[in-house]
Amino acid sequence: MNIIDVIHQKRDGKELDSSQIQWVIESYCQDKIPDYQMSALGMAIFLNGMSNEETIYLTESMLHSGIILQWSTGSPVVDKHSTGGIGDKTSLILAPLLACCGFRVPMISGRGLGPTGGTLDKLEAISGFRTDLDEHEMQHIVETVGCVITGATPRIAPADRKLYALRDVTGIVASVPLITASILSKKLAENIDSLVLDVKYGSGSFMQSTDNARTLAHSLCSVGKHFGLNTAALITNMDQPLGQMIGNAAEVIESFDVLKGTGPRDVRELTLSLGAELVVAADRSRTFDEAQKQLASYLDDGSAYERFQRMILAQGGTLPLPKETLSSRELLIPHAGWIKHINCHHFGQAITALGGGRSKIGDTIDHAVGIEMLVRIGDYVENNQPWCRVWYRSKETLLKAQHLLTNTILLDCQRPPTANPTPLIFERINTGSEKES
Repeated sequence: MNIIDVIHQKRDGKELDSSQIQWVIESYCQDKIPDYQMSALGMAIFLNGMSNEETIYLTESMLHSGIILQWSTGSPVVDKHSTGGIGDKTSLILAPLLACCGFRVPMISGRGLGPTGGTLDKLEAISGFRTDLDEHEMQHIVETVGCVITGATPRIAPADRKLYALRDVTGIVASVPLITASILSKKLAENIDSLVLDVKYGSGSFMQSTDNARTLAHSLCSVGKHFGLNTAALITNMDQPLGQMIGNAAEVIESFDVLKGTGPRDVRELTLSLGAELVVAADRSRTFDEAQKQLASYLDDGSAYERFQRMILAQGGTLPLPKETLSSRELLIPHAGWIKHINCHHFGQAITALGGGRSKIGDTIDHAVGIEMLVRIGDYVENNQPWCRVWYRSKETLLKAQHLLTNTILLDCQRPPTANPTPLIFERINTGSEKES
């Protein structure tokens, strides 16, 4: 088999068969295909797409490039994945919350690169917290605590590790088949029973439109179904930050608030909705409303926060978070009006400028810097009213962030026609778990 022929075949819009895709993945993992040739194939996939069958073959080949975790007989093993968004800290809340329901949650998460923050970066704001657990440590913590949040080990879907780095530097991250195979190869390697997906759309996400988000959600659910994985997806709005806090340590603290039964309403709502999908899938509740009430009780009585503390301790972390002395600056609304639109992408760029995100792999993260959102879409604001608060390390980084946040808020003199112009949860997609023949 020849990689040039495979590239030309895909460039011409023709489908690849399972043997070709398996050969490509195995050869690339063995360094028999150089990066520049794999980049050419990746660009052909990005431009021409893949059929559902090709995406299944790609996912399967990436999955079997590494090991599959094995679990003892017992309670269901479940997980959640988000396609990433500004202020999205639901993973930190949902993992211990699901553990309170008796689920086992081996949550493999990633780092932030570009405008969206990474779960692992947020957790590393906690002193000593380890995100580099091996498979044995991961499984031990899941069996004793109920949940773990860590990075993929070198033996879990190693093909994804190589391909993701290549996709990032060649600008082909936002490809539906490549995203699908990347997410599901790792989740299937966890050997879970059910998966819930938070597929975001809007200015703060990879998928800008609901149509693109729906396409990705259907791809993920369809491929998950093929492998016998009970998969559901919520398509959710990312036209404004989730919660009030943006930045690593700030989002951890806000997560603590939700875990203690308080915190922003939208973060709580989304967390409970995602969790309810898994509770109902496991037949632990008859209805979503009943499932949400069950989950909410574990937030309100402190059980979820206590479970999170146990997970932090098991992964080497200590509380409270390190105290940092930073300067702060409030940014002001230029004139009165109704907030019509927020360019959410600007917040991710501003956090990176402050030092709290990465512009390239290997950049050092300043966990303490952050932004607090003081307004929401649909609010009426006065002239010179503060709309956000920035915590910064130096005036130089503040000026960069201020520049990036210019024109983030779009005002309108007309009151919006509805009280809730941007519903948080747009659509639910579910495929069940029967394998396709």
